[in-house]
Amino acid sequence: MPYYRALGTLPRQRHTQLRDADGHLFREELMGEEGFSSDSSLLYRRGVPSAIVDSQVWELPDQSRTPNHPLKPRHLKLHSLFPEPGTAGACPVEGRRLVLGNNDVRIAYVVTGTDASPLYRNAIGDECVFVQAGSGTVETVFGALAYRAGDYVLVPRATDHRWVPAEPSRLFAIEANSHIHPPKRYLSRFGQLLEHAPYSERDLHGPAELMTTSDDTDVEVLVKHRTSQGVVGTRLTYATHPFDVVGWDGCLYPYTFNIEDYMPITGKVHQPPPVHQVFEGWNFVVCNFLPRKVDYHELAIPVPYYHSNVDSDEVMFYVGGDYEARKGSGIAIGSISLHPGGHAHGPQPSAIEASLGAEYFEESAVMVDTFAPLELGEGGLAAEDPAYAWTWAGRGPASPGPEGSGDGGPAVYSTD
Repeated sequence: MPYYRALGTLPRQRHTQLRDADGHLFREELMGEEGFSSDSSLLYRRGVPSAIVDSQVWELPDQSRTPNHPLKPRHLKLHSLFPEPGTAGACPVEGRRLVLGNNDVRIAYVVTGTDASPLYRNAIGDECVFVQAGSGTVETVFGALAYRAGDYVLVPRATDHRWVPAEPSRLFAIEANSHIHPPKRYLSRFGQLLEHAPYSERDLHGPAELMTTSDDTDVEVLVKHRTSQGVVGTRLTYATHPFDVVGWDGCLYPYTFNIEDYMPITGKVHQPPPVHQVFEGWNFVVCNFLPRKVDYHELAIPVPYYHSNVDSDEVMFYVGGDYEARKGSGIAIGSISLHPGGHAHGPQPSAIEASLGAEYFEESAVMVDTFAPLELGEGGLAAEDPAYAWTWAGRGPASPGPEGSGDGGPAVYSTD
């Protein structure tokens, strides 16, 4: 994080004694990135953070991945993966279904009920969870974070937390194998967000209230971590509750950022996706496409030009409005489009002429660009619309493709 915060009770100087009124010594824990060489926070705890009394296997939901082969663009209808939101929805953590992934990042989706998740820690990397719909609280060792529709919830690696939905919520989870942070070009050499950044520190909301408990009964925490075989899970049981923190300070903590506070950058002609970037991780970036005025050159074409993904796979998650460039493709709210490297893509043919003269686009989408090929998770395979790849041409294969290709369907597809 680019700036310092403090919450609760702290000693005047770090690495010195902090005791309660009865003389009990609190335990100091450093939570830091890149060893001792990057952002960190110091937490002061009632209990011993390493005191575990049991360790068992946590069987994760299906984490298998299928290569995008034969190569083609994909349309995934995420709303088809879960019933309409209701109190019988899935667990915000254990109910996530893997949609896309590679060795740098995994994208999952879940529609929750109103039951709280178990305590959870992702020891692989940071999580950036976009709240498509719903509201609630993320309870963490750093304190409580309220969330609402349109929020990105950023949870640092190895942060104990649980999701407590106040209402059924649609969550789009970006799980990294790295840290996730504002783009370096937005930051000064000392870490302040610069004037050309499309948001500022005022828009980032960290915990405002601790959740300190003195519970000394055994408490289970679900831990996602890696082995040579890939992503696995463990159930660790602790002798005391992880929410035993009486104070913390530093530059590493969870926070929320709402897309309403993002200031889109526009231009005289169409601007490329990097101007919409909001976060980045190792080998991927996250961008917003939001309601905005569009290009003001008298001959401008407001929808994107065709472009080849030479170095990346492009994922668009459509969350609001009416996405002009995709009209006629079947894309709707709740859709993901995957446009892989090696395939030129752009607007539907009819969308280009239709966009001329437009002054404003009412559309919202979250984009993840990766620099290694993405593979389909079980959720992605289950949600696929097999007609999408042929919508630019208006026709496709007249008969089912080879076994396992996912092709097939009628010979002609509408582009209107």
